[in-house]
Amino acid sequence: MHPRNRLFITAALLYGLLGGLLMLAWLLWPAAIPGNIPRLHAHLMLLGFMAMMVYGVGLHVLPRFSGRPLYSERLANLQFYAANLGLWLMAVGWLLLSPVFLALGGLLSWLGIGLFTVNVLLTVRHYGPKGA
Repeated sequence: MHPRNRLFITAALLYGLLGGLLMLAWLLWPAAIPGNIPRLHAHLMLLGFMAMMVYGVGLHVLPRFSGRPLYSERLANLQFYAANLGLWLMAVGWLLLSPVFLALGGLLSWLGIGLFTVNVLLTVRHYGPKGA
């Protein structure tokens, strides 16, 4: 497995643990943590745990299913940085209730989704009768 894909999976598991712990702490001591914790929890679980797991497993498995190498390792590496930086900026945005951080984080997270989409589509595309 490519080290970047392993990092995606490791990050997913850590985001899952962090999101769960954050919600548990907020439920026990709601006034101890500032910001919009339910939305932060939701983003940590969906973009952190679920999306990172899909990225890591998808970048490993989909090229093998298609019988072709991944279209671009550089795009996948850039995707890793965009997705993780975007999630952290969004986390800061939810803690500080800052629309600027939320917008920048959302933009980078969306860029990560877009890079994954382009990379996977170009990897599994149909090459025609001779290249199928």
